[in-house]
Amino acid sequence: MASYILKRILLMLPTLVGVMLITFVVTQFVPGGPVEQLISQLEGGTRAGEASSGTEGLYRGGKGLSEEHIQKLNAQYGFDKPAPQRFLNMMWNYFQFDLGESYFHNKSVMDLIISKLPVSISLGLWSFIIVYSVCIPLGIKKAIKDGTRFDVVTSTLILAGYAIPGFVLGVVLLVLFGGGSFWNIFPLKGIISDNWAELPWYAIVLDYLWHMVLPITASVIGSFAVITMLTKNSFIEEIRKQYVITARAKGLTDNAVLYKHVFRNAMIPVITGFPGAFIAAFFTGSLLIETIFSLDGLGLLSYESILKRDYPVVLGSLFFYTILGLVAKLLADISYVLIDPRIQFESVGR
Repeated sequence: MASYILKRILLMLPTLVGVMLITFVVTQFVPGGPVEQLISQLEGGTRAGEASSGTEGLYRGGKGLSEEHIQKLNAQYGFDKPAPQRFLNMMWNYFQFDLGESYFHNKSVMDLIISKLPVSISLGLWSFIIVYSVCIPLGIKKAIKDGTRFDVVTSTLILAGYAIPGFVLGVVLLVLFGGGSFWNIFPLKGIISDNWAELPWYAIVLDYLWHMVLPITASVIGSFAVITMLTKNSFIEEIRKQYVITARAKGLTDNAVLYKHVFRNAMIPVITGFPGAFIAAFFTGSLLIETIFSLDGLGLLSYESILKRDYPVVLGSLFFYTILGLVAKLLADISYVLIDPRIQFESVGR
């Protein structure tokens, strides 16, 4: 396995560089770059807020910006260098985990990502725990009672939840329980109250959980169907195999057959998705959920960075996410071997 892991790690490098190269090339052809946006703001009578650092004295009222000043802006953002040189410099810095500085936040990209992590971790961790804690037992129960009323009713409910977009459910929950037209039970925004730091420890925990009820509910409802049906179908496939019939013929109880023989084999496709799902749950927050519930997470950061053409944040975040995705894929492959000893990587490629 060690040689296989080494090969996969070596293959990650060209994959990572390829993803970054394609994205970098695309950004070169997107109109309205950071320099154009800053010029538009300056000529519109603003000083570009946070992005005004180093730009005082460039704007000359109704005369606009001279070519010399535009060149200074290009130099300030690093666009005075050829694109290949900029890409090589960027990748060299990235491999040293220097993701650069944001054009519009006056902060390093790494600091920005870290500052948004509490929201994304809150959404991702609770969503992951709730989805798998509910879906695996439910999927097993549905496999045992396949075709019964319980199976039909639960399938209808989870498929209905799957059909409802998360942001629509979020709006409905806010109207019903967030002080809209009905009950004022849950807070409207944020993950903590303004006086959170002043509360006793038990109130801090309750306050945090109270804020997370609505966004987590809106996030997880649509996720139940996939894992539940995957678990159910995997168990049904194993239950119908010959070794199960043989085990029952030998007098083993249904529970013994299910949990000693079927469970391990049936859980392989479910468990091997854990690494990718776990990492994805942390770092792929829903933009619409974050917007509806006023949660300042990574999803909102990425969206705003794309609109503002904040290329260091866009490319730095992509570099970070791509590494996590490649690692998650490697961990998923390794988990196959750990769960099913019949799989041997040494035989791959022979």
